Amino acid sequence: MFAYLEGVLSFKSASLVYLDVHGVGYELNITLQTYDRIQSLDRCRLYTHLQVREDAWVLFGFAEEEERSTFRQLLNINGVGAVTARIILSSLSPDELERAINSEDSRTLEKVKGIGAKTAQRIILELKGKLIRKSNSASQPLKHNTAQEDALIALVNLGINRGMAESAIKKSGDISGFTVEEIIKQALRAL
Repeated sequence: MFAYLEGVLSFKSASLVYLDVHGVGYELNITLQTYDRIQSLDRCRLYTHLQVREDAWVLFGFAEEEERSTFRQLLNINGVGAVTARIILSSLSPDELERAINSEDSRTLEKVKGIGAKTAQRIILELKGKLIRKSNSASQPLKHNTAQEDALIALVNLGINRGMAESAIKKSGDISGFTVEEIIKQALRAL
């Protein structure tokens, strides 16, 4: 529903912020990773995830799109809810989480409050190879090309991991004269 909110931070704590967006105050639950990035700021942009429950609508805010993406991938795992996903991302940076998953280091995950051996193994099983951080990518970022950027957004909206989508677009070769649709087709073939 909300992709991101940008405004003035009227209240900050390690787990919660109030973001004033043109006179409307939004309460956002945040991770410690996000708090570290925004604690010295007066204004910021937070990428959001809205959780609709029977008893409440809860808004989560993340300083980076990659953290939100990781949060959403954690939510897809049986036994991992929003509170647990937020605790995981407060305890481990997305890069540390990726390393633990790819090296099948369940002990690191078990150190997170509320994560037992079975849940740690389930997280590793379901996310291994799916968490690809931008910072770990050896290739250069996409050139500023509206068609490429639009194609990337479309691929991510189709449910493809952002890192994998960027990689697929780069593998497509010289696509400088292609339309958005042609770039998407080439990228899907490269996946």
